[in-house]
Amino acid sequence: MKERNILAGFRMLDDAEKAADQLKQAGFETVSVDVIGQYPGGGVQHVMNPITSDFSSLGNLTLGANFPSGRDAGILAAADPAASGMSDGGQDSVGRSVLLTCVVPEERGDEAVRIIRSCGGEA
Repeated sequence: MKERNILAGFRMLDDAEKAADQLKQAGFETVSVDVIGQYPGGGVQHVMNPITSDFSSLGNLTLGANFPSGRDAGILAAADPAASGMSDGGQDSVGRSVLLTCVVPEERGDEAVRIIRSCGGEA
């Protein structure tokens, strides 16, 4: 049986999760939702006090990124205007940063795309 791989972008995590639920209700089994971003890692998971210096770089503190490759990557990320707080907002990446991935039978691909688009996704 032929399969079709669908990668769809969403602006909001809630919309992607809603689409994933609808796809699963329609009988599609292989569906996943992931948040993708410009910087690595899942973000800061705890409250940090900048006075204690318990952070590896400005990029880690203000961008919520993890830099497992070392301190150098964090220093480079700190050069981003968004890290300093001095950005005028024109560089905001408000694109589709939530990725829904699903594998569907070829003959039901259009049905899956319709569900995704009805929830605000772009396939």
